[in-house]
Amino acid sequence: MVSMLLDLKPELASRPNDRQQSALHVAAVNGSIAAATEILQHSPDAAESKDKDGRNAVHVAVSNVDTLRGLLKVIGPAEVINQGDSAGNTPLHLAAKMAHVQSTLTLLKDPRVNPCLLNRDGHTARSLVEERLAVGEMDAYVVYLWEKLKKQEESRCKNLQHLPPVATYQSLRRRSHRSAGSGNGDYFELGVGTYTLVATLIATVTFAATFTMPGGYNQTSGLAIHADRAAFDIFLVSNTVAMCSSITVVFCFIWAWRDPVKFNLEHLRWVHMLTVIACLAMIVSLMTSVYLTVLPTKRWPAYLVITIGACTPVVVILILGKEAFYIPFVQKTVLPVDVKSHNSNGDIQI
Repeated sequence: MVSMLLDLKPELASRPNDRQQSALHVAAVNGSIAAATEILQHSPDAAESKDKDGRNAVHVAVSNVDTLRGLLKVIGPAEVINQGDSAGNTPLHLAAKMAHVQSTLTLLKDPRVNPCLLNRDGHTARSLVEERLAVGEMDAYVVYLWEKLKKQEESRCKNLQHLPPVATYQSLRRRSHRSAGSGNGDYFELGVGTYTLVATLIATVTFAATFTMPGGYNQTSGLAIHADRAAFDIFLVSNTVAMCSSITVVFCFIWAWRDPVKFNLEHLRWVHMLTVIACLAMIVSLMTSVYLTVLPTKRWPAYLVITIGACTPVVVILILGKEAFYIPFVQKTVLPVDVKSHNSNGDIQI
Protein backbone atom coordinates (compact mmCIF):
# COMPACT_ATOMS: atom_id res chain seq x y z
CA MET A 1 0.00 0.00 0.00
CA VAL A 2 2.84 2.41 0.82
CA SER A 3 4.51 1.57 -2.48
CA MET A 4 1.29 2.13 -4.43
CA LEU A 5 0.62 5.50 -2.78
CA LEU A 6 4.16 6.72 -3.39
CA ASP A 7 3.99 5.59 -7.04
CA LEU A 8 0.93 7.78 -7.48
CA LYS A 9 2.13 10.74 -5.36
CA PRO A 10 5.87 10.71 -4.49
CA GLU A 11 5.48 14.00 -2.59
CA LEU A 12 3.63 12.13 0.17
CA ALA A 13 7.01 10.94 1.48
CA SER A 14 7.93 14.47 2.54
CA ARG A 15 4.49 15.82 3.52
CA PRO A 16 4.34 16.37 7.30
CA ASN A 17 1.38 15.79 9.58
CA ASP A 18 0.13 18.24 12.23
CA ARG A 19 3.09 17.32 14.49
CA GLN A 20 5.54 17.93 11.66
CA GLN A 21 6.22 14.19 11.38
CA SER A 22 6.91 12.73 7.96
CA ALA A 23 5.68 9.32 6.82
CA LEU A 24 9.08 7.91 7.76
CA HIS A 25 8.63 9.20 11.34
CA VAL A 26 5.26 7.47 11.57
CA ALA A 27 6.72 4.23 10.17
CA ALA A 28 9.46 4.38 12.82
CA VAL A 29 6.93 5.09 15.58
CA ASN A 30 4.88 2.06 14.56
CA GLY A 31 7.94 -0.17 14.06
CA SER A 32 7.16 -0.81 10.38
CA ILE A 33 10.52 -1.44 8.76
CA ALA A 34 8.88 -2.60 5.53
CA ALA A 35 7.08 0.73 5.17
CA ALA A 36 10.25 2.65 6.06
CA THR A 37 12.19 0.73 3.41
CA GLU A 38 9.62 1.57 0.73
CA ILE A 39 9.63 5.24 1.70
CA LEU A 40 13.43 5.44 1.51
CA GLN A 41 13.51 3.62 -1.83
CA HIS A 42 11.07 6.13 -3.33
CA SER A 43 12.52 9.16 -1.54
CA PRO A 44 16.02 8.78 0.02
CA ASP A 45 15.83 12.41 1.19
CA ALA A 46 13.03 11.46 3.58
CA ALA A 47 15.71 10.29 6.04
CA GLU A 48 16.68 13.94 6.58
CA SER A 49 13.16 15.13 7.43
CA LYS A 50 12.71 16.46 10.98
CA ASP A 51 9.74 16.81 13.30
CA LYS A 52 8.95 19.87 15.41
CA ASP A 53 11.73 18.91 17.87
CA GLY A 54 14.29 18.66 15.06
CA ARG A 55 14.43 14.87 15.31
CA ASN A 56 14.65 12.49 12.38
CA ALA A 57 13.33 8.93 12.18
CA VAL A 58 16.45 7.47 13.81
CA HIS A 59 15.86 9.67 16.87
CA VAL A 60 12.32 8.34 17.12
CA ALA A 61 13.44 4.72 16.67
CA VAL A 62 15.77 4.67 19.70
CA SER A 63 12.80 3.75 21.90
CA ASN A 64 12.40 0.44 20.04
CA VAL A 65 15.62 -1.49 19.47
CA ASP A 66 14.12 -3.74 16.78
CA THR A 67 12.96 -0.73 14.77
CA LEU A 68 16.34 0.93 15.28
CA ARG A 69 18.21 -2.10 13.94
CA GLY A 70 15.98 -2.17 10.88
CA LEU A 71 16.41 1.54 10.15
CA LEU A 72 20.18 1.38 10.47
CA LYS A 73 20.19 -1.25 7.72
CA VAL A 74 18.26 0.91 5.23
CA ILE A 75 19.57 4.40 6.09
CA GLY A 76 22.93 5.00 4.51
CA PRO A 77 24.37 8.48 5.21
CA ALA A 78 26.31 8.85 8.44
CA GLU A 79 25.20 12.49 8.55
CA VAL A 80 21.61 11.37 9.17
CA ILE A 81 22.58 8.90 11.89
CA ASN A 82 24.68 11.56 13.64
CA GLN A 83 22.22 14.41 13.05
CA GLY A 84 21.42 16.57 16.07
CA ASP A 85 17.92 17.65 17.07
CA SER A 86 16.94 21.12 18.27
CA ALA A 87 18.98 20.55 21.45
CA GLY A 88 21.93 19.15 19.52
CA ASN A 89 21.27 15.58 20.68
CA THR A 90 22.14 12.85 18.19
CA PRO A 91 20.27 9.51 18.34
CA LEU A 92 23.14 8.22 20.49
CA HIS A 93 22.72 11.15 22.89
CA LEU A 94 18.99 10.50 23.09
CA ALA A 95 19.34 6.74 23.65
CA ALA A 96 21.92 7.31 26.40
CA LYS A 97 19.88 10.09 28.03
CA MET A 98 16.79 7.86 28.12
CA ALA A 99 18.93 4.94 29.40
CA HIS A 100 17.83 2.60 26.60
CA VAL A 101 20.69 0.15 27.05
CA GLN A 102 20.04 -2.10 24.05
CA SER A 103 19.47 0.81 21.67
CA THR A 104 22.66 2.54 22.81
CA LEU A 105 24.71 -0.63 22.38
CA THR A 106 23.18 -1.14 18.92
CA LEU A 107 24.25 2.36 17.89
CA LEU A 108 27.75 1.87 19.28
CA LYS A 109 28.19 -1.26 17.15
CA ASP A 110 27.52 0.78 13.99
CA PRO A 111 30.84 2.24 12.72
CA ARG A 112 29.00 5.26 11.29
CA VAL A 113 27.90 6.45 14.73
CA ASN A 114 30.22 9.09 16.19
CA PRO A 115 30.40 8.96 20.03
CA CYS A 116 32.57 12.10 20.15
CA LEU A 117 29.90 14.61 19.17
CA LEU A 118 28.73 17.25 21.64
CA ASN A 119 25.20 18.55 22.03
CA ARG A 120 24.47 22.23 22.58
CA ASP A 121 25.12 21.90 26.30
CA GLY A 122 28.58 20.46 25.62
CA HIS A 123 27.71 16.89 26.57
CA THR A 124 28.65 13.63 24.89
CA ALA A 125 26.44 10.57 25.26
CA ARG A 126 28.79 9.36 28.01
CA SER A 127 28.52 12.54 30.05
CA LEU A 128 24.72 12.48 29.72
CA VAL A 129 24.74 9.06 31.36
CA GLU A 130 26.89 10.46 34.16
CA GLU A 131 24.35 13.28 34.66
CA ARG A 132 21.73 10.71 35.65
CA LEU A 133 23.72 10.24 38.85
CA ALA A 134 22.63 13.65 40.02
CA VAL A 135 19.04 12.45 40.43
CA GLY A 136 19.96 8.97 41.64
CA GLU A 137 18.81 7.04 38.56
CA MET A 138 21.95 4.99 37.96
CA ASP A 139 21.65 1.22 38.22
CA ALA A 140 24.01 -1.61 37.31
CA TYR A 141 22.94 -1.65 33.66
CA VAL A 142 23.49 2.06 33.23
CA VAL A 143 26.94 1.78 34.83
CA TYR A 144 27.71 -0.94 32.29
CA LEU A 145 26.45 1.42 29.55
CA TRP A 146 28.68 4.18 30.89
CA GLU A 147 31.71 1.87 30.70
CA LYS A 148 30.94 1.02 27.06
CA LEU A 149 30.53 4.67 26.09
CA LYS A 150 33.74 5.61 27.91
CA LYS A 151 35.70 2.91 26.04
CA GLN A 152 34.28 4.10 22.72
CA GLU A 153 35.37 7.67 23.44
CA GLU A 154 38.86 6.55 24.42
CA SER A 155 39.33 4.48 21.26
CA ARG A 156 37.58 6.66 18.66
CA CYS A 157 37.91 10.27 19.81
CA LYS A 158 41.20 11.84 18.77
CA ASN A 159 40.97 15.05 20.82
CA LEU A 160 39.85 14.07 24.31
CA GLN A 161 40.66 17.52 25.71
CA HIS A 162 37.53 19.02 24.14
CA LEU A 163 35.29 16.38 25.70
CA PRO A 164 33.66 16.69 29.14
CA PRO A 165 35.82 15.29 31.97
CA VAL A 166 35.30 11.59 32.69
CA ALA A 167 33.98 10.59 36.10
CA THR A 168 35.91 7.95 38.03
CA TYR A 169 34.56 4.51 38.75
CA GLN A 170 34.83 5.18 42.49
CA SER A 171 32.54 8.22 42.25
CA LEU A 172 30.02 6.25 40.20
CA ARG A 173 30.08 3.46 42.76
CA ARG A 174 29.54 5.85 45.67
CA ARG A 175 26.60 7.51 43.96
CA SER A 176 25.18 4.15 42.96
CA HIS A 177 25.24 3.00 46.59
CA ARG A 178 23.50 6.22 47.66
CA SER A 179 20.71 5.50 45.20
CA ALA A 180 20.40 1.83 46.19
CA GLY A 181 16.89 2.46 47.51
CA SER A 182 15.56 3.58 44.15
CA GLY A 183 13.22 1.60 41.91
CA ASN A 184 16.02 0.58 39.57
CA GLY A 185 17.92 -1.03 42.44
CA ASP A 186 14.77 -2.92 43.45
CA TYR A 187 14.37 -3.99 39.85
CA PHE A 188 17.88 -5.44 39.74
CA GLU A 189 17.39 -7.19 43.07
CA LEU A 190 14.18 -8.75 41.72
CA GLY A 191 16.12 -10.16 38.76
CA VAL A 192 18.90 -11.53 40.94
CA GLY A 193 16.42 -13.09 43.37
CA THR A 194 14.42 -14.75 40.61
CA TYR A 195 17.44 -16.26 38.89
CA THR A 196 18.85 -17.43 42.21
CA LEU A 197 15.57 -19.07 43.23
CA VAL A 198 15.18 -20.89 39.90
CA ALA A 199 18.80 -22.04 39.88
CA THR A 200 18.62 -23.23 43.50
CA LEU A 201 15.49 -25.28 42.81
CA ILE A 202 17.07 -26.90 39.75
CA ALA A 203 20.27 -27.68 41.67
CA THR A 204 18.28 -29.25 44.53
CA VAL A 205 16.12 -31.42 42.26
CA THR A 206 18.97 -32.63 40.06
CA PHE A 207 21.21 -33.34 43.06
CA ALA A 208 18.47 -35.51 44.57
CA ALA A 209 18.00 -37.32 41.24
CA THR A 210 21.66 -38.35 41.36
CA PHE A 211 21.00 -40.55 44.40
CA THR A 212 17.62 -41.86 43.25
CA MET A 213 18.60 -43.21 39.86
CA PRO A 214 15.79 -44.24 37.47
CA GLY A 215 14.92 -47.85 38.26
CA GLY A 216 16.95 -47.84 41.49
CA TYR A 217 20.04 -49.89 42.37
CA ASN A 218 20.91 -53.57 42.28
CA GLN A 219 20.75 -54.71 45.90
CA THR A 220 23.65 -57.12 45.39
CA SER A 221 26.20 -55.09 43.45
CA GLY A 222 24.98 -51.60 44.37
CA LEU A 223 25.11 -50.52 40.69
CA ALA A 224 22.29 -48.73 38.88
CA ILE A 225 19.92 -51.22 37.30
CA HIS A 226 19.76 -49.42 33.92
CA ALA A 227 23.46 -48.50 33.82
CA ASP A 228 24.03 -50.53 30.64
CA ARG A 229 21.43 -48.65 28.56
CA ALA A 230 22.12 -45.66 26.27
CA ALA A 231 19.20 -43.67 27.70
CA PHE A 232 20.79 -43.93 31.14
CA ASP A 233 23.95 -42.28 29.80
CA ILE A 234 21.84 -39.42 28.42
CA PHE A 235 20.13 -39.10 31.81
CA LEU A 236 23.47 -38.88 33.61
CA VAL A 237 24.90 -36.24 31.27
CA SER A 238 21.75 -34.07 31.17
CA ASN A 239 21.27 -34.26 34.93
CA THR A 240 24.90 -33.28 35.51
CA VAL A 241 24.66 -30.39 33.04
CA ALA A 242 21.51 -29.10 34.75
CA MET A 243 23.00 -29.30 38.23
CA CYS A 244 26.38 -27.78 37.37
CA SER A 245 24.84 -24.98 35.29
CA SER A 246 22.47 -24.02 38.10
CA ILE A 247 25.24 -24.16 40.70
CA THR A 248 27.33 -21.83 38.52
CA VAL A 249 24.41 -19.37 38.38
CA VAL A 250 24.02 -19.40 42.16
CA PHE A 251 27.76 -18.98 42.66
CA CYS A 252 27.91 -16.04 40.22
CA PHE A 253 25.04 -14.24 41.92
CA ILE A 254 26.91 -14.31 45.22
CA TRP A 255 29.08 -11.61 43.64
CA ALA A 256 26.03 -9.86 42.18
CA TRP A 257 24.68 -9.28 45.69
CA ARG A 258 28.13 -8.27 46.94
CA ASP A 259 28.78 -5.64 44.25
CA PRO A 260 25.93 -5.16 41.73
CA VAL A 261 27.79 -2.36 39.96
CA LYS A 262 30.50 -4.73 38.75
CA PHE A 263 27.95 -7.38 37.85
CA ASN A 264 27.19 -5.99 34.42
CA LEU A 265 25.02 -6.95 31.48
CA GLU A 266 27.59 -9.36 30.00
CA HIS A 267 27.58 -11.39 33.22
CA LEU A 268 23.79 -11.40 33.24
CA ARG A 269 23.75 -12.76 29.68
CA TRP A 270 25.93 -15.67 30.80
CA VAL A 271 23.82 -16.58 33.80
CA HIS A 272 20.65 -16.24 31.73
CA MET A 273 22.06 -18.63 29.16
CA LEU A 274 23.18 -21.09 31.85
CA THR A 275 19.71 -20.98 33.44
CA VAL A 276 18.10 -21.78 30.09
CA ILE A 277 20.57 -24.65 29.56
CA ALA A 278 19.81 -25.99 33.03
CA CYS A 279 16.06 -25.93 32.34
CA LEU A 280 16.47 -27.69 28.99
CA ALA A 281 18.80 -30.31 30.50
CA MET A 282 16.29 -30.95 33.29
CA ILE A 283 13.58 -31.60 30.67
CA VAL A 284 15.88 -34.08 28.91
CA SER A 285 16.57 -35.72 32.27
CA LEU A 286 12.83 -36.08 32.89
CA MET A 287 12.18 -37.63 29.47
CA THR A 288 15.01 -40.17 29.73
CA SER A 289 13.95 -41.11 33.25
CA VAL A 290 10.40 -41.78 32.05
CA TYR A 291 11.75 -43.68 29.07
CA LEU A 292 13.78 -45.97 31.34
CA THR A 293 11.22 -46.63 34.07
CA VAL A 294 7.72 -46.23 32.60
CA LEU A 295 7.99 -47.11 28.92
CA PRO A 296 8.57 -50.88 29.39
CA THR A 297 5.21 -51.27 31.17
CA LYS A 298 2.98 -48.34 30.14
CA ARG A 299 3.63 -47.12 26.65
CA TRP A 300 1.05 -44.38 26.01
CA PRO A 301 1.62 -42.47 29.28
CA ALA A 302 5.37 -42.60 28.69
CA TYR A 303 5.05 -41.37 25.11
CA LEU A 304 2.67 -38.63 26.25
CA VAL A 305 5.11 -37.41 28.94
CA ILE A 306 8.01 -37.46 26.48
CA THR A 307 5.94 -35.53 23.92
CA ILE A 308 4.93 -32.90 26.50
CA GLY A 309 8.56 -32.50 27.57
CA ALA A 310 9.77 -32.13 23.98
CA CYS A 311 7.06 -29.56 23.22
CA THR A 312 7.77 -27.40 26.28
CA PRO A 313 10.55 -25.26 24.66
CA VAL A 314 8.39 -24.86 21.54
CA VAL A 315 5.43 -23.67 23.62
CA VAL A 316 7.64 -21.13 25.43
CA ILE A 317 8.85 -19.73 22.10
CA LEU A 318 5.28 -19.60 20.73
CA ILE A 319 4.11 -17.67 23.81
CA LEU A 320 7.04 -15.26 24.16
CA GLY A 321 8.24 -15.05 20.56
CA LYS A 322 11.59 -13.27 20.21
CA GLU A 323 11.39 -12.20 23.85
CA ALA A 324 12.32 -15.78 24.81
CA PHE A 325 15.87 -15.08 23.61
CA TYR A 326 16.30 -11.80 25.50
CA ILE A 327 17.25 -11.24 29.11
CA PRO A 328 13.91 -10.61 30.87
CA PHE A 329 15.37 -8.31 33.54
CA VAL A 330 16.92 -5.78 31.15
CA GLN A 331 14.51 -2.90 30.90
CA LYS A 332 13.21 -2.43 27.40
CA THR A 333 10.69 0.24 26.41
CA VAL A 334 8.68 -0.04 23.19
CA LEU A 335 7.33 3.19 21.78
CA PRO A 336 3.52 3.09 21.38
CA VAL A 337 1.72 4.14 18.23
CA ASP A 338 0.83 7.72 19.13
CA VAL A 339 3.67 9.97 20.26
CA LYS A 340 2.27 13.25 21.50
CA SER A 341 5.29 15.29 22.50
CA HIS A 342 8.69 15.39 24.16
CA ASN A 343 9.21 17.13 27.46
CA SER A 344 12.14 19.35 28.38
CA ASN A 345 14.16 16.39 29.66
CA GLY A 346 13.96 14.62 26.32
CA ASP A 347 11.64 11.90 27.64
CA ILE A 348 8.83 10.86 25.36
CA GLN A 349 5.30 11.71 26.55
CA ILE A 350 2.60 9.28 25.46
